[in-house]
Amino acid sequence: MDIQKTYKIFRGSALKTLIIIPTLNEASNILILIKKIFSLYSYNVLVIDDNSTDGTIKKLEFLKRRYKKLKYIVRKKEKGIGSAHLKGIQYAYKFKYDFCISMDADGTHDPKEIKKMLILSKKNKYDVINTSRFLNKKSLSDWPAFRKLITKLRYFLVKIFLKTKIDSSSGFRCYNLKSINFNDLKKIKNKKYFFLIEILYILEKKGYKIIDIPTKLKFRVDGKSKMKVSDVINSLIELFLLNRRKKF
Repeated sequence: MDIQKTYKIFRGSALKTLIIIPTLNEASNILILIKKIFSLYSYNVLVIDDNSTDGTIKKLEFLKRRYKKLKYIVRKKEKGIGSAHLKGIQYAYKFKYDFCISMDADGTHDPKEIKKMLILSKKNKYDVINTSRFLNKKSLSDWPAFRKLITKLRYFLVKIFLKTKIDSSSGFRCYNLKSINFNDLKKIKNKKYFFLIEILYILEKKGYKIIDIPTKLKFRVDGKSKMKVSDVINSLIELFLLNRRKKF
C-alpha cells in the first residue's frame, strides 16, 4: 500500500478525528508532544488531566492559546487512566467524531504513526487499530531489561488467561466510532490500567475487527511512570475475574 498517496486521498475527507491524551504530572513532556502533533495534523486534541500538581495545567493553558483545536479537561475528583480514556471516548461519541486516537503523554508513542492507523482503519474497515510491541523485535530496544521483562510477562499472562494474541495493554490505538456500538463500552468495569485490556477483550468477544500493527516505543526520558504496585495487583485480580466472566 502506498501510504503517502492514500493519505492524500483521505486527508481532505469530512471524517472527524479526535486524539485523546490522559495526563498526570507530565509537564516535562506535554509541550513537546502537543507541538509535534499539531506540526503534523489539524485534528482536534483532547487532554484529560487528573489534577496534575507539577505545572502540566499551566502548560496546557499556554498551549490552548496557541492551538485552537486543543481542549483539555481537569478532573478534580475522578481518577484513573482507564476512566480518563473512557471520558475521552465518551466525548468523541458526544461530539460525533468518526475516529478516536488514544495515546500516552510521556513521549513513548510517535504521532507520525497516527496517519498509518487512520488509513488502515478507513481503507480496510477495521474497528480498532492497535499498536503492538511484539511484532517488531526492536520495538523495546531502548527499554531497560526489567521493564522489558514486566511488559513481556504481562503480555504472556493476558495471552494465556484471555486466549488472545492482541497486545491489549498498549494504549496507542485507533477506534472507529462509526462501527463500534457505544452500548458495548458500557460493559467495561475497570477504571484503572486494566481498562486497556478489558475494552479490547470485550470488543473482540463482540466480534469487532481488530488488528495489531508493529510499533517501536521510545523509553520515557522525563517524568515518572504512574503505574503502582497496587495497579499490578489490581490487574492480576481483574485478569482472573475477566477470564471467568460469561456475559458481555
